[in-house]
Amino acid sequence: MTAGPTTATPSREDLEAPVTVDRREGPYGEVVLRRRGAHYEIIANGCFLMDTADGRSERLLVQAALDRLTGDGRSVLIGGLGVGFSLAYAAAEPRWGRIAVVEREGAIVDWHRTGPLAAFSAGALADPRVEVVRADLVAHLTGDGPRYDALCLDIDNGPDWTVTEGNAGLYGPDGLAACLRRLEPGGVLAVWSARPSAAFEQALRTAGFAEVDTLEVAVERGVPDVVHLARRAR
Repeated sequence: MTAGPTTATPSREDLEAPVTVDRREGPYGEVVLRRRGAHYEIIANGCFLMDTADGRSERLLVQAALDRLTGDGRSVLIGGLGVGFSLAYAAAEPRWGRIAVVEREGAIVDWHRTGPLAAFSAGALADPRVEVVRADLVAHLTGDGPRYDALCLDIDNGPDWTVTEGNAGLYGPDGLAACLRRLEPGGVLAVWSARPSAAFEQALRTAGFAEVDTLEVAVERGVPDVVHLARRAR
């Protein structure tokens, strides 16, 4: 069931004016790291992308995929790096034998290596199982490359609400076909979204995925975050 709007009172931190920590101009436009109280926010071309206030759904993205796999030494591709919750959670799990994280913004990688976001990725970039791939996720998936047991994808705001040009292609027929090709037989696709999407569930089935499911994470205000799950047939 989808949660309806609430009238929760904004916290004191919500009302604090953000402080710009770093601002970069890159090949895809402006990327800004802001601090609001104890939390950090990433802003791309003026649009809020994510913050460090609550990483439950980003962790669920990884855990839900792993729960549908058996055995050790599994491989996972995480796209993108963001504030690091998904990567840190994957690196803390010994069942993952190979972890690739795809991030197109060099600024975000820098903020994790030497900046304040290092506290949230918890040193995962130094894990020998982790490979950082500097690339656009859609282009990377549609190109040639290795297969993975799981694809855990968290870019933009989800299939029905993209703000970055080109990201919508990930959720269409060509993007989903590419995800199928990059999964091992029996592999799991997990896609984060800022709201549920029945249309995307149907798109997964149409693309040939099986065992399509949606998990919800209630948020303080508004509709829940969700993780859409699907499996490539064995």
